[in-house]
Amino acid sequence: MQQPTNKIPLFSVTFRDFLIFIGIFACAIELCILLRMADSSDGFASPVFVLAVLLISRFTNGYLFGTLAAIFSVIGINYIFTYPYWEFNFTLSGYPLTFLTMFGVSIVTCTMTTKIKQQEQLRVEGEKEKMRANLLRSVSHDIRTPLTSIVGATSAVLETEGLSREEQRALLEDARDEAQWLIRVMENLLSITRMGDPRAQLSKNPEAAEEILGEAARKFRKRFPEIQVSVSVPDELLFVPMDAILIEQVLANLLENAATHGQTVTQIQLSVQREEAYARFSVQDNGCGIPPKELPRLFDGTLKRSETPSGDGKRNMGLGLSVCMAIVRAHGGSMEARNLPCGAEFSFRLPLSEKEYQAL
Repeated sequence: MQQPTNKIPLFSVTFRDFLIFIGIFACAIELCILLRMADSSDGFASPVFVLAVLLISRFTNGYLFGTLAAIFSVIGINYIFTYPYWEFNFTLSGYPLTFLTMFGVSIVTCTMTTKIKQQEQLRVEGEKEKMRANLLRSVSHDIRTPLTSIVGATSAVLETEGLSREEQRALLEDARDEAQWLIRVMENLLSITRMGDPRAQLSKNPEAAEEILGEAARKFRKRFPEIQVSVSVPDELLFVPMDAILIEQVLANLLENAATHGQTVTQIQLSVQREEAYARFSVQDNGCGIPPKELPRLFDGTLKRSETPSGDGKRNMGLGLSVCMAIVRAHGGSMEARNLPCGAEFSFRLPLSEKEYQAL
């Protein structure tokens, strides 16, 4: 297993950090100029620049800009804001102490900030490792069962004499269903891998939400013709920035989850609507609902096979839902599940584009 890395460049130079440095330092100089115009004393400069050093050290990476802020602050206090103005005077009492104070504030703040960022990075990478481990455990069990069924069904057709055409067809249909399920597992795994790759970029384009829902419903009806699916969309055309393939996969996972784990599901309502700056997608069913003890862990991939309602080893909804959560989060959205008076609802929200939101 890959070990988490906690290396953060201590003297990195980025355009963002440079802008923060220039902006805060310029504000400190401007504030000191205004204070000197209002008061003839010189004591205000030191605390203002100490605050500037603190802020620059806090909001930039590494030690470089914090150290530069300390050096330039001491120079600025001496050269600009201490008598005689616009001249250096290294004979001022307390001048070495001012420099040491600035430098100490910079080092301490940069050290604390770097450690906080390292801890946050370790936490995030630890969560990724935990998710990978959960996925490996889930997949190792989930793939074995359908493969065994496929081998058993095909072996029965090839090796058993005297099977009727109906019996052969039933066995082959079982093998086909198991193979289709394996394909969907592989699609989920590929999506998880893509979400975890920092080099991968989502291809988000404005897509008509009703088209995505319609396509997901069409494919679902082919696989579950006995379940009635209704689609509800706003009167006006709603465009949502998204990776259409991934969001369609989210909807497919949620629809299959409702059909598989709802047990008594006969109707599913698929809908989308505006909610302020977001588009809210919803999948509601009239099944048996979600066991309350499973609600807190639905999206973390830790649900075990024995905990699924059907007890079917390969029908582990934890994997599909953790994929859904990863995809939605990668789009900057959120996801939730709740029980209804009759059935359950899974919903997720995706941010609308600025143009779409302004049209509200």
